[in-house]
Amino acid sequence: MARSEIQIERMLNYFIDATAKLIKEEGIKNISIRKIAKEAGYTSSTIYNYFSEVSHLIFFAAMRFVEKYTDDLPKYTANATNPLEKYLLGWKCFCDHSFREPELYHAIFIADLGEHPEEFLKSYSSTYQFNTIQLPEELQGILFEHNLSKRSIDVLEKYAEKGVFKREDIEKLSDITILIWQGMITSLLNNRVTFTPEEASEKTMEYIRDITLNAVNTRGDK
Repeated sequence: MARSEIQIERMLNYFIDATAKLIKEEGIKNISIRKIAKEAGYTSSTIYNYFSEVSHLIFFAAMRFVEKYTDDLPKYTANATNPLEKYLLGWKCFCDHSFREPELYHAIFIADLGEHPEEFLKSYSSTYQFNTIQLPEELQGILFEHNLSKRSIDVLEKYAEKGVFKREDIEKLSDITILIWQGMITSLLNNRVTFTPEEASEKTMEYIRDITLNAVNTRGDK
């Protein structure tokens, strides 16, 4: 690795480490570029040489806190007896973890990044190697498939090949499922509901299960 690349790696990690530390200590809502700069020991203008917006730093730092989700996902789906059950258990795992830490998951999957997520990631990937931000390999799938809709459709298409869903139903099912999840997490963050994380997950999964099973029943499977 060239000296310039080593320096870039070091600087990226200074700022992401500082942001992650502040998230852990103060929460995402209290993060500011000034606080990050102070924690990292650099000026705000130096940070902007590497990150266009503070939301980008928060995004990368927040990714470091979702390892519990990726660790639990295989455990949730291990006992699934068919593709449909595996799909629903995967969503159950995602709901359980995201509603326990809604600010983190909002920062990764919903928050305004100042540009379209795909363009945002393309811009950074063309400038830096993503291994410099010290993410476990199993998180790379989340990072590079930031668009939650695309990730969901990819899964459903695999199950369509097995005959679980009709291909023409996949996009609509994915969109409705994601809108249900987004609605719940937004309501939690805005204090529009008083659900505990467990209640929020249970209610969301009730709706997701209903629309998914309806899609299967429409196909003719009972």
